[in-house]
Amino acid sequence: MGLFDRISRVVRSNVNDMVSKAEDPEKILEQAVIDMQEDLVQLRQAVASAIASQKRSEQQYNQAQTQSNNWQQKAQLALQKGDENLAREALLRKKTHADTATTLRTQLDQQVTQVDTLKRSLIALEGKISEAKTKKDMLRARASAAKAQEQLQNTVGNLGTSSAMAAFERMEEKVLTLEARSQAAAELAGADLESQFARLESGDVDLELEAMKAQMLAPGTPQNQAQLPGTAPAETTPQPKTAASPQDQQVVDAELEDLKKQLDQL
Repeated sequence: MGLFDRISRVVRSNVNDMVSKAEDPEKILEQAVIDMQEDLVQLRQAVASAIASQKRSEQQYNQAQTQSNNWQQKAQLALQKGDENLAREALLRKKTHADTATTLRTQLDQQVTQVDTLKRSLIALEGKISEAKTKKDMLRARASAAKAQEQLQNTVGNLGTSSAMAAFERMEEKVLTLEARSQAAAELAGADLESQFARLESGDVDLELEAMKAQMLAPGTPQNQAQLPGTAPAETTPQPKTAASPQDQQVVDAELEDLKKQLDQL
């Protein structure tokens, strides 16, 4: 293979690649329909010209045929009059027009065939143009849908690694963290509230216990002494006041000391 052939092939391959990349389906289809319509115009002009030529040939054929018939009649008339020379001349003219008519008949038959062929081609081209327009609209819609689908797929593909999706993920994580902190704070607040109520309740118990201690440890009335454990209930009838014996005082002190120990253990 020669150098120039290789260079030519490389150039043609690059040009074809550039053309393929530059081809837009919608524009190419539109241009194809325009080209077909231009061909249709030229074909219609050719059909019109062929029909006009056929009409002229028909007229010439009819004229030649008429002239041939006329000279035939004149030859017969001259022969009837006994003028053979005139009859022979008339027959020569008749033959000339008959030959012309024959030639025109052959040409006319060819023109008729040509016109019929052109008409069929015209009808076929019109049908192809109509079909091409329909297909053009369909292919244009398919091309637009394919472009939209490709753009959508590219957009969806880019969303996986884009900063927008990363921002959504970060914000979702932050919201989850805030929800967890809020839930923990609510639980802690509930625990603190319960502990505060517990402290209040325990404070009331301590105050009541201190009051009971103060009441029990106060120097005694018969009522207080009656509340000491192990002592006999006071008599309903009044008794004369007498001084407590040392032995009785020791018993009372021992009981009070025992009660204090029991209270301290509460």
